[in-house]
Amino acid sequence: MTKLSVNINKIATIRNARGGDVPNVVQIAIDCERFGADGITIHPRPDERHITTKDVYDLKKVVATEFNIEGYPDERFIKIISEVVPQQATLVPDPPHVLTSNAGWDTKKNLDLLTDLAQQCKSLGIRSSLFVDTNLENIEYAAKSGVDRIELYTGPFAEYFQSNPTLAVKQYAEASKFAHELGLGVNAGHDLSLENLAFFRKNLAYLDEVSIGHALIADALYFGLENTIQQYKRLLE
Repeated sequence: MTKLSVNINKIATIRNARGGDVPNVVQIAIDCERFGADGITIHPRPDERHITTKDVYDLKKVVATEFNIEGYPDERFIKIISEVVPQQATLVPDPPHVLTSNAGWDTKKNLDLLTDLAQQCKSLGIRSSLFVDTNLENIEYAAKSGVDRIELYTGPFAEYFQSNPTLAVKQYAEASKFAHELGLGVNAGHDLSLENLAFFRKNLAYLDEVSIGHALIADALYFGLENTIQQYKRLLE
């Protein structure tokens, strides 16, 4: 069964819009786990537009499932994961000013950097994952870097799903198979939703984990958080 990691960035966005501590990010994380989430994902950006540095350390105290910290691997990010030691660090290539992660690593160009980062994660006992597209060369060089997993950027899949779902998923199916053959675990995330998740999961032979935030939190406004998490979980069975 593919695991569901709930990205709670949007909860922090709502809180920060008003100030104070409502909704409470730590309590939401606890509740997500209680409602069936297999993990909690956060992306603490330098401008603290949603998850703050304080949130990271507060969450470390309570997350009982898998704690996945995403981020651009600058000095600040490395310091955070070195001190917090999450179960998984997902390394993304986006610089601080971008709105959301919207492209994968050029793993061949950045092989030396990524190899060093993979070794740092391994020395800390952290599973490493690289945010990549479906380009097979990028996946090949991800394996050469020594990381444990890749996270497939599913933005293009979600964009073309409505018009041609079979074509939209084709490269992802090939990418997951190729990654598995190279010994890499396979995660996925970005714009996965109740509408497209089951189809995506059905067509990938290998899929360890999905990280879903924006769509899941939006759905929770209508269905409630517990019911929404259970709906997503059922689609992954």
